[in-house]
Amino acid sequence: MTEYFNEMFEGREVRPPYAGLDGWMREMPAQLRAMKQAEAEALFRRIGITFAVYGEGGDPDRLIPFDMFPRVFTQKEWRRLERGIKQRARALNAFLNDVYGRGEIVRAGRIPARLVYQNAAYERAVAGFVPPRGIYSHIVGVDLVRTGPDQFFVLEDNCRTPSGVSYMLENREIMMRMFPKLFRENRIEPVDGYPEALRRTLASVAPAKCESEPSIAILTPGHFNSAYYEHSFLADLMGVELVEGADLFVEGGFCWMRTTEGPKKLDVIYRRIDDAFLDPLCFRPDSMLGVPGLMDVYRSGGVTICSAPGAGVADDKAIYTFVPEMVRFYLGEEPLLENVPTWQCAKPDDLKYVLDHLPELVVKEVHGSGGYGMLVGPKATREQIETFRIKIEDNPHNYIAQPTLALSTTPTFVEEGVAPRHVDLRPYCLVGEKIELVPGGLTRVALTEGSLVVNSSQGGGVKDTWVLAE
Repeated sequence: MTEYFNEMFEGREVRPPYAGLDGWMREMPAQLRAMKQAEAEALFRRIGITFAVYGEGGDPDRLIPFDMFPRVFTQKEWRRLERGIKQRARALNAFLNDVYGRGEIVRAGRIPARLVYQNAAYERAVAGFVPPRGIYSHIVGVDLVRTGPDQFFVLEDNCRTPSGVSYMLENREIMMRMFPKLFRENRIEPVDGYPEALRRTLASVAPAKCESEPSIAILTPGHFNSAYYEHSFLADLMGVELVEGADLFVEGGFCWMRTTEGPKKLDVIYRRIDDAFLDPLCFRPDSMLGVPGLMDVYRSGGVTICSAPGAGVADDKAIYTFVPEMVRFYLGEEPLLENVPTWQCAKPDDLKYVLDHLPELVVKEVHGSGGYGMLVGPKATREQIETFRIKIEDNPHNYIAQPTLALSTTPTFVEEGVAPRHVDLRPYCLVGEKIELVPGGLTRVALTEGSLVVNSSQGGGVKDTWVLAE
């Protein structure tokens, strides 16, 4: 039987970070816990925090499961993670700057040219263009897993439009409302500075043609998008406009926003739509979500798009394997956070190993996300394994494989009481004039016993994440 690191308990002893929660957990009657759980769900529903799952029938808008038991990090643990995440964000942006410019890392033979220039996420439309401050990925979501007291691994990077930060903020808000005594008794670093930090980051990358206080807006695909709640939530907290493509137009080398008082020039667009839909004159001509001519304005320095078109080439799961090499190549440093060991099925030797060990491995699509398009070998049936074997053999370039990690567990409220469940963590790193992280992130929890898949679309839930103040 696999042993998992329990973040709260070492044997029967409570680890120091969780000392302030032990009594709270033991003294809460089942009836009070059920009442508080119902209160949390009512608050989430009243606020409108849902996510969308399409293609499965029924109501696509679902309430994300919320677990009231917080996950806790010490200040020392967080400082280590923070340094590693900032290092990774710097390296990823240096890589983007390079591959849309001279391509030195490819010339040096450190990364195969095919993985970069034949990558579906590489946008030739921005090759040679350098965005303000040379920053391509302004919000980097780094997914982390833990396997021991001092063992953290990066599972993947999200350099385009990482979602979930609204849950991080609302989890904290609801916990403070329901258990104010907990927050009086424990010194916990705040996360409510994120919206202001995001606005500061976006303003700091305004184009050179911006001569006054930058005008900022969030560009959303609309209310049918699975993360629409988050788009409107962040726009409200930052005090900026939430717009759709039809609200914007291009004229005179600038992007303009239609308002009741007439057109208003827009300087920075925090886009939450994919590259393909940004501008029908540059990308997909059938897109009704974007703004015709937007890319011309972007390339001429009339508007900044965050994150930059083409940033997705840095978070491809095949490129992921080379991030430690990016850290060494661009920063001259050793990586502070390790990758999960990864086999690339495009390599004949790796492919043979993966096919021989499918029941032991996690296999992922290179461009997959949300927990879809993956095989968790130890949890899969023989039929599922053989179906995946055929897929890999047919298109090995489309897959990578990793060992099944012994993800750490944290206490989680379940029907029977409290039980350990597997978790991961997504902190949000803001990259602008400076690099900032709020202390914490989104902890996702696999609510099904034994499951290692934490994605909300696959039945996972969320928790409040505490970083203890010194």
